[in-house]
Amino acid sequence: MAAAKIHVDNTQVLEALNRLVQQSGDLSEPLQEIGEYLVESTKQRFATKTAPDGTAWKGNSPVTIDRKGRDDALIGETTQLADAIFPNVSGNTLEIGSTRQYAAMQQFGGRRSDFAHLWGDIPARPFLGLSDEDEDVVLEILSDYIANE
Repeated sequence: MAAAKIHVDNTQVLEALNRLVQQSGDLSEPLQEIGEYLVESTKQRFATKTAPDGTAWKGNSPVTIDRKGRDDALIGETTQLADAIFPNVSGNTLEIGSTRQYAAMQQFGGRRSDFAHLWGDIPARPFLGLSDEDEDVVLEILSDYIANE
C-alpha cells in the first residue's frame, strides 16, 4: 500500500489509549473495532461528498464535464475507491487506507503541471481522517474497553 500519513492528535483519544495500554498492554481488539467503525464512516463520506471536517467536496470542473460530455460522479466517488478502504492493525497501531493508486489524488488533489496525464487540476476531496462524531465514537469504544478491564 502506498502510504500517505495523516496523524490524529486528539488529547482525549490519546489519554484513553494510554490508560488502556497501562491496563492491558494490548490494543489490538479495540483498535480492530475502531478500524471497522472508521472504515464505514470513511465510506459514508463518499455518499455525502464531505471531508472529515464537514466541508463539502468540490464538484467536477467545467474541463472535466466538457471532456466527459456530462456531469456525472466525481472522480473517486464510485464504490471502487470506497470499497477499497480497509483497517490494518499491527501491534498498537491502527491504519486506515486504500491500495488504490488514485486514493492519494482524491485525498490531496493534484495539479496538471505535476501530473502530465491529468486533463486539469484535481481539487483535494479528503476522505481520510476523523470527524468530531468519529472522535466521539472512538472515545466511546475506548471507554467501554477501559470500563471492562
